[in-house]
Amino acid sequence: MRFGVNYTPRVGWFHHWLDFCASDVARDLDAIAELGVDHVRVFPLWPLVQPNRTLIRRTALADVERVVELAGERGLDVAVDGLQGHLSSFDFVPSWLTSWHRRELFRDPEVIAATAAYLGELARVCGRHPNTFAVTVGNEVNQFTGGVHPEPYAADEADVTAWLDAMIGAIRAAAPAALALHACYDATWYDDAQPFTPSHAAELGDVTVVHSWVFNGTAQRYGADSFQTRAHARYLVELARAFHRDPAREVWMQEVGAPRNVLPEASVVPFIEHTMAQLVDAPELFGVTWWCSHDVGRELADFPELEYDLGLIDAGGRIKPAGVAFAEAIAASRSGVQQTPTAVQPELHWSLADGGRAACAPGGTLFDRYMTLAQSEGHPRIVLDDAGSPQCTTPSN
Repeated sequence: MRFGVNYTPRVGWFHHWLDFCASDVARDLDAIAELGVDHVRVFPLWPLVQPNRTLIRRTALADVERVVELAGERGLDVAVDGLQGHLSSFDFVPSWLTSWHRRELFRDPEVIAATAAYLGELARVCGRHPNTFAVTVGNEVNQFTGGVHPEPYAADEADVTAWLDAMIGAIRAAAPAALALHACYDATWYDDAQPFTPSHAAELGDVTVVHSWVFNGTAQRYGADSFQTRAHARYLVELARAFHRDPAREVWMQEVGAPRNVLPEASVVPFIEHTMAQLVDAPELFGVTWWCSHDVGRELADFPELEYDLGLIDAGGRIKPAGVAFAEAIAASRSGVQQTPTAVQPELHWSLADGGRAACAPGGTLFDRYMTLAQSEGHPRIVLDDAGSPQCTTPSN
């Protein structure tokens, strides 16, 4: 099982790519390595690498490659995300897709070809280093299709299938030794209007990716220290597994964090301890990558307040109690010490006809049935009784 962190640079946040400093990155990676992790997930900003539809900046790619090299020197593997896309409430979309040059991200053939070309070049450069183990299409790109976004791009399920086929195909062709995958936020599992469906998540790409954030209504509804809040990440893993046709397919908890807007500081360490203990006991779990490595510095303006203290390491480079708790959870897992014993899972049968994806969300019927059973008998394996339905089969072109 892999354990890692999402790398948020201590100096300048992701704006560090504008003034790339290898020594700053090396110092950050030294601190990250102290946590006992085996990998980092890194985020080049798409507009800086591909500022024009037909221009991919070689110096920007070289900076990303240097991060891969620096990580390797410290025994760290690297997962690289391509389309940023969306990070911590900010969108980073190239100017050739916005305003006067607005074009459809998921439908325009020229845009699709250019985006795939960028991902292919990024994968090729990073993939020639053996410590690059994964390339993700982008960070939570499904948020660009949702009604919550102020300027969404149009897409239906067929568009998403074709788009993901093109993006994942470009990555695989350029870096065949690396995992090729895509990542969505939890609307894919919880929102019936989302064109990125559970089938897309559970069938396309080499592993299924889930992102767990309890500010999605879980902590607000059930409480900061509730079983439901601390079990949310494990629940998402089990929900994802329910949509797998291949029982051996793995799930990657690629983002999970302890947001202080819904967790008082006294709840943070217990949240990490309980969340990790429940995750590492999950079958077919590929790994856990915590969000995030470093706090956002207070000198940077306009972030949501919770972003300033999400890190395991503070803005001064010191490992926080949250970082210690995460490191201890990793050490306990690797030593075979678990807080919850492995046992045969009870089964929880459910049908998509019973409320659709909304039933999976916090407060939904499946969510509450799952949590009740998990508390009394241990985390159940969710079994879909309508596995032949459209949302449970591989999307087709």
